[in-house]
Amino acid sequence: MFELSEEHEDFRRVVREFAAERVAPHVAQWDEEHRFPVELVPEMGDLGLFGLVAPEEYGGAGGDFTSLCVAIEELGRVDQSVGITLSAGVGLGINPILTFGSTEQKERWLPDLVAGRALAAFGLTEPEAGSDAGATRTRARLDGDAWVVDGAKAFITNSGTSITSVVTVTARTGERPDGRPEISAVMVPSGTPGFTVEPAYRKLGWHASDTHGLSFDGVRVPAGNLLGERGRGFHQFLAILDDGRIAISALAVGLAQACLEACTEQARTRVAFGRPIGANQGVSFAVADLAVAVEAARLLTYKAAWLKDEHTAGRRSLAEVKQAAAIAKLHSSTAAVDATRVATQVFGGSGFIEEYPVARFYRDAKILEIGEGTSEVQRLVIARGLGLPVD
Repeated sequence: MFELSEEHEDFRRVVREFAAERVAPHVAQWDEEHRFPVELVPEMGDLGLFGLVAPEEYGGAGGDFTSLCVAIEELGRVDQSVGITLSAGVGLGINPILTFGSTEQKERWLPDLVAGRALAAFGLTEPEAGSDAGATRTRARLDGDAWVVDGAKAFITNSGTSITSVVTVTARTGERPDGRPEISAVMVPSGTPGFTVEPAYRKLGWHASDTHGLSFDGVRVPAGNLLGERGRGFHQFLAILDDGRIAISALAVGLAQACLEACTEQARTRVAFGRPIGANQGVSFAVADLAVAVEAARLLTYKAAWLKDEHTAGRRSLAEVKQAAAIAKLHSSTAAVDATRVATQVFGGSGFIEEYPVARFYRDAKILEIGEGTSEVQRLVIARGLGLPVD
């Protein structure tokens, strides 16, 4: 369980080579220009990255979730923006359709998404409904043979690119017998009248990732664009988030690994007071502690990925996956943030200069403790999994 297969390691080498050749040389420019490298998406599609978990009938590889985590880790080790593009493209774009879509919906959307010819987005978060996702205010009413959607979404990844084809959004579609809102998932194709992609956010990090707010003003889509069962949208998206948390954990492992490698090299080669700074225990112990944190994060992440694959095969429970995903995401995101702080300190003044990757690492890290459920939400999920009487 704690050792990846030879096939996984071979695949890791393929993705690492791609990241070194096609991503690394351009990262600094993309980051400085805040530019989403749309031309890279079809290349990632050609490599099979978007189709790792999709069935062969839609152009995918029919592979396991662990392979996806390997790819995300390796891309995230070089650039977090490219890593989250893959993570969100598969976990939040493809997976809802793959898991809950009808045959017609799958046949319409998945081939282009799997091939990297298009991207899909996941519209859950709203300006006043973040961690409290059940407070969704976006509404969709059935008018004849169409859903009419009104509302707004916030912080949506891959939602405004030139190849974004569809956004699946949660919306109130009525009221449940207990008085709580009925929340369903509705697919809104890009370019639908009344669907507006707001200007890109000015973000602290992830500068080369595409992130927008969305607004819906009388947006009409066919009734057949309902994704899954009416009234089950909130539960569907919570299930998708469990997988997403493991993917974000893999992204965090990639970032922490990059920091470890940078710190180790700096500690070996940077000379102060006539000797490498790594000869000082203050530096060497910090790097050693970082190595421990990275190893623990990687093991927790791949344990969660393994449990996900075992659950898919019917050998493990969903509760086990949910708990492992929350634990991995909490630890790995914390480790990544800590790693960037250590790296910046080891690099000293150079770590505060944008010419050095550790400055970008520092900016990119914080969102890992927020996206796909904050660290506080992860602690709540873990506590519930332990049977504690938390609200």
